[in-house]
Amino acid sequence: MIEKQRTINGDVTIRGVGLHTGHHTTLTFKPAPENYGYRFVRVDLPGHPEVPADVNYVVDLARGTTIQLGEARVHTVEHVLASLVGLQIDNCRIELDGPEPPVMDGSAKPIVDALMTVGTVEQQAMRDYLVIDQTIQYVDETKGIQIVGLPSDDFRLTVMVDYNNPALGSQHTGMFNIREFVNEFASARTFCFLTEVEMLAEAGLIQGGDIDNAVVIVDRKINPEELNRLKGKLGLQSELVLGENGILNNKELRYKNEPARHKLLDLMGDLALIGAPLKAQVLAARPGHAANIAFVKELRKLVEARKLTRKFQHVKKENIVFDIQAIEKILPHRYPFLLIDRITEFKLDEKITAIKNVTRNEPFFNGHFPGHPVMPGVLIVEAMAQAGGILLLNGMENVNETLVYFMSIDNCKFRKPVTPGDQLVIEIEMVSRKRKICSIKGKALVDGQVVCEADMMASIIERNS
Repeated sequence: MIEKQRTINGDVTIRGVGLHTGHHTTLTFKPAPENYGYRFVRVDLPGHPEVPADVNYVVDLARGTTIQLGEARVHTVEHVLASLVGLQIDNCRIELDGPEPPVMDGSAKPIVDALMTVGTVEQQAMRDYLVIDQTIQYVDETKGIQIVGLPSDDFRLTVMVDYNNPALGSQHTGMFNIREFVNEFASARTFCFLTEVEMLAEAGLIQGGDIDNAVVIVDRKINPEELNRLKGKLGLQSELVLGENGILNNKELRYKNEPARHKLLDLMGDLALIGAPLKAQVLAARPGHAANIAFVKELRKLVEARKLTRKFQHVKKENIVFDIQAIEKILPHRYPFLLIDRITEFKLDEKITAIKNVTRNEPFFNGHFPGHPVMPGVLIVEAMAQAGGILLLNGMENVNETLVYFMSIDNCKFRKPVTPGDQLVIEIEMVSRKRKICSIKGKALVDGQVVCEADMMASIIERNS
């Protein structure tokens, strides 16, 4: 994988009809500066608004990935993004005069071919990879969908699909080096089942679909009258024939597992919405756009958590997310009331794990109790609250101007006494977050045994309010 960023070496334009909107669009790829990323620009709208290729702007996933910022909306972005990722292009301005890129032949190959005519140019800035160092997964048990990201020094994708259809059956495919994309995956076309076509048309989709830009799998018997009615509904000029090979009009697949390869292409395009090149092995069983985006959001949490770590933890230390110096930059508490020593695990909006080493030098042991030192239970709860405060303050632009006020403590139980020499392992999980009101659930452990647990609710306020 290349280490420096790249952009294209000139403008290049393609024209065609959008698959779902049926809008005829001119799309022009333009070079972009370092760290620009991918941005779609609606040049047909006043002010030429930009929509960054970012998962936060995904607004619709009906048979494609649609992003929107303000009034600017762009449908079906996945083939364009997969082409840019597949060619290892980091920065590109994508101008279009309509709401949807051209579908071309239903694959990414015409886009890839156009981009390759202008080539790429290396930039000075280094690529900032998102390196997966822990297992990240998305599971939808009701639909049998699972997408897993595993640590890898490269970018690899494996996709498995299974259809209850004799023309397709179960298929799998894998891309083990991104250089395989152009020859092995770019030309895989989009597809659908014949039973879906009418439903998609009635839903206002595939307005630009025809027999030349999609593979239609015949999954039910249909008589000539129904075929003619379908042809009229889709506005097609060419005749429709039930293919003997299980494909409408007997179209030949480009690969025996072309649907699986196209699913990989779609996944690759959706993964671009992370906003960073990826080093990971991604295994996907029965992926689709909704599942892809849910998985990307899990990866995005990892990106945001690392940004937060870099903001406060300037020296990287093994098994430490935040050391005491970083904690003091986040929390306003000081001696003798700063009651956590380090953060060892941090999952954005999900979970945080903190450590408190309890020594005989703690000031409260002098009075609680003379000759029988026991850590006051309220201070264990306070330590849990401070760990929760760091979890709740994530994403705040300026934590130094923000405070967390705890509103309630419920179901608090003290299981065992905490004495000098103990190490408190504090685990806090986010239960809910609505605007500035948050609910968390916490427990403190010593040697794996729960010593305290509680449910807490807190409010995030501005310090000077």
